[in-house]
Amino acid sequence: MAYEVAVLTGLQWGDEGKGKIVDALSNGMDATVRYQGGPNAGHTVVVGNVKTVLHHLPTGILHSGVVCVIGNGVVLDPQSLLEEIRMLEQSGIEVGARLRISRAAHVILPWHRELDQLNEAAKGDSFIGTTGRGIGPTYSHKYARTGLRFGQLAETATLRERLQTQLAEVNRLLTRVHQIEPLQEDLIEQVLEQAELLRPFSCDTFTLLHNMMRAGKNILLEGAQGALLDIDHGTYPYVTSSNPTSGGACVGAGLPPGVVGRVIGVLKAYNTRVGEGPFPTEFSDVDFARNFQEQAGEYGATTGRLRRCGWFDGPLARFACRLNGTTELALTKLDVLDDMAEIQFCSSYRQEDTLYDCFPPSELAGDHRPEPVYETLPGWQSSTRAARTFSELPDAARRYVARIEEICETPVKLLSVGPGREELIRR
Repeated sequence: MAYEVAVLTGLQWGDEGKGKIVDALSNGMDATVRYQGGPNAGHTVVVGNVKTVLHHLPTGILHSGVVCVIGNGVVLDPQSLLEEIRMLEQSGIEVGARLRISRAAHVILPWHRELDQLNEAAKGDSFIGTTGRGIGPTYSHKYARTGLRFGQLAETATLRERLQTQLAEVNRLLTRVHQIEPLQEDLIEQVLEQAELLRPFSCDTFTLLHNMMRAGKNILLEGAQGALLDIDHGTYPYVTSSNPTSGGACVGAGLPPGVVGRVIGVLKAYNTRVGEGPFPTEFSDVDFARNFQEQAGEYGATTGRLRRCGWFDGPLARFACRLNGTTELALTKLDVLDDMAEIQFCSSYRQEDTLYDCFPPSELAGDHRPEPVYETLPGWQSSTRAARTFSELPDAARRYVARIEEICETPVKLLSVGPGREELIRR
């Protein structure tokens, strides 16, 4: 039987509006899968006057009948996940019967959050700007082969011993290196209680997803963060601890690359970034930047921190499209530009005497950083919020979208013109 496997991934530094786009694509899907990251991500969906922010659960949870999978590539925080499940069920959304969690997903333990914050503080002026949610230390333990997998929460006979062993190792680090008091064993009791509540969601998600494909079911793989934060291809070291790219989707869900038929890349109509790291097109005028942040509502869904803002970066967008093999784009927050008379558009980088229209973000952290080259495009100075077809957009807005398509070498199929679920143009 025919099936569809689609990947949705961010093409900037995260915060592209993936939650709304996944919500729009979930109709017609039988399963949605989070394939990497953890509660350092926040996917936001606005329905009517209700805003829902999801940190662990796939956005498809807002659609009845959709099976929601937390894949093996995710790191999950039991306490945060339980709070998220309670929040949704109190609002009338069924979670329990539809949630499946890979036994191979790794668990964020209370001491991972402690280590994350201590490591960040120890960097001084060279801090990364992490969310402090324990993501990096959990992935570190995963690759050191000392982490705790979700499936091990069900191994009641050995779970306490595993937790005690890991806590003892962490306490040696805290006392000898950071010279602070050791953490107490009551944290272990908390994890044991949470394990009891989460155990029913444990699943062999590899077999589940492959059986769904064999039955002709449609599956959407949902990424967190964005390609420019990829641990291998992003602006290292100012990156996340996983691979948010389409290649990471296959690894993080347990599916072979050949089954993926669509790769939807999500871009904002401008660029934003939370935390430290290079940002070539960041607004240089402080007052203009602050006004833009306020107008656009650019606050992190997870941290509440103000996002740094800047003009659309064509060379990085083209790189991200090529890296992910995007077949189509979803462009968000076009309406934020509605009042501008002119819009700056970075179409290339100049490095010494050479122009680049595609540039690897990993090269931005070096000593010889490139200079953005801008085009000035006319604004449309009228609201796009009521548009529901592409032809209803102002001429200048359509030309702006066309310029993005040209530099990304990929068609824009979805355009968001407001935060609401209905404020969307499909092409």
